[in-house]
Amino acid sequence: MNIHRFLCFGRNDESGNAAIVVEDSHLVESERLKFAQQQDANATVFVETDAAGVRLDYYYPHTRSPLCLHATLAASAVFFERYPDNRRIQFVTSMHRQTLEVERLDRGIFIGVKSQPCPALSSDLAEIARLLRIEPTALIDVPRLASVGSAKLLVQMAGQSALDALRPDLTAIAHWSRKHGVSGVYAYCHLHDDIYAGRNFNHLESHLEDAATGVAAGALALVLEQSITVLQGDALGRPCSLLARYLNGAVQVGGRATRGTL
Repeated sequence: MNIHRFLCFGRNDESGNAAIVVEDSHLVESERLKFAQQQDANATVFVETDAAGVRLDYYYPHTRSPLCLHATLAASAVFFERYPDNRRIQFVTSMHRQTLEVERLDRGIFIGVKSQPCPALSSDLAEIARLLRIEPTALIDVPRLASVGSAKLLVQMAGQSALDALRPDLTAIAHWSRKHGVSGVYAYCHLHDDIYAGRNFNHLESHLEDAATGVAAGALALVLEQSITVLQGDALGRPCSLLARYLNGAVQVGGRATRGTL
């Protein structure tokens, strides 16, 4: 196997959400999940080439995923390192055969995504509040479900302090997510202008909290119907910035990717 490690969406070279990129693997699905569990990274992506193109198969330490944008960013960085004259590449996701158009720009690597169908869900404020271990009155507006390939429940908090104070029930969120076909809860707040802050609750262990969640940034831009910058990971000591550029119902989610040490 050919293995690479990248820090994705970081605001500096030492920061970011870690992703492992694996090429030339012969591991089957159960073996891939076990491999992902053994890595010091939030996500692992296996890269394969067949008649359908270049396919990406994503794994978190606890489950296979239909889409992970920071892992896609890492896979794209491997490609652009190898082919420095290329500015674009197209990937296909393994689970849902979703096409991802990737472009290298001056501000980083941007992944093009579009709105995807979401499961039917009637938001119960009391239930969502219990998952987050807060009072229902702490929530702003009704939580909304959106997807650019991996459905997220978007929950708005009153401000940065309320967002930072969240200590949710991660096991209950995992059970709720499986029941409803959703990929976790993304809590966010509006800071100023087009700047937002967010936290993603999808992993079973608090130390695995994402420093950056590209699918959530894309979903939020779709819901708001505007281009935004999402700040994430500051409280984890891994500050990240995600740029989500909205245009006519589609989004490009982008940022930096820095090669790390295995």
